Amino acid sequence: MAAARLEVRELSAGYGPTQIVTDMSFDVPAGGRLAVLGRNGVGKTTLLATLMGLSTQHKGCILADGQDISTLRTSARALCGMGYVPQTRDIFRSLTVEENLSTGLKSRDRTALAEMYEMFPRLAERRRHYGMQLSGGEQQMLAMARTLLGRPSILLLDEPLEGLAPVICDQLMETISALATSGDMTIILVEQQIERALNFADRVMVVERGRTSWEGSSGELKSDRALVNRLLGVGIH
Repeated sequence: MAAARLEVRELSAGYGPTQIVTDMSFDVPAGGRLAVLGRNGVGKTTLLATLMGLSTQHKGCILADGQDISTLRTSARALCGMGYVPQTRDIFRSLTVEENLSTGLKSRDRTALAEMYEMFPRLAERRRHYGMQLSGGEQQMLAMARTLLGRPSILLLDEPLEGLAPVICDQLMETISALATSGDMTIILVEQQIERALNFADRVMVVERGRTSWEGSSGELKSDRALVNRLLGVGIH
């Protein structure tokens, strides 16, 4: 499946009657890389959950390659090319690595597992281990590999580096960057490691209190430390 364009128009959403995301509008071209930044609790995870159909959408529309997917169930959005790696990872702890991966095959043949073992050699080494036996980094690799088996055209990543050792962060970012460079995937990355996110992304959207407070190129933000500090309350090196 080729990378798809994502268009979000005046999106408001939350959980039940509680509104967390308000009037968000943005575009990501096919093959684009968007980093969504912001302090904790401002609505970034809710935004990704809404794109995947896992929250209550109050208004607005979500278009994937021109198709309005706003009213589709999560499973139908996955079939339309949406892939989501949640912050919670959500692997099956009582299943082996290979069994976990098999749940992401959809209609693909089991031979496709070899692609993920090549991409994540550590998973090949641990294929008979149970989810509960994996380190945090291995669990993140497994969650990502399971989603990638579905060959998404739009990949949503919610803080994939959280709590991981720097060397594992390096490995995961290399993999994510390679996926983006291939042109087969449009990637939206929510991440607290700001410098890594800016190095990865073409464009950046900063969220504050459920609204877009700034949007522009990653280079523009990276070159203006005062702006980074004002928007995010942190500096970059």
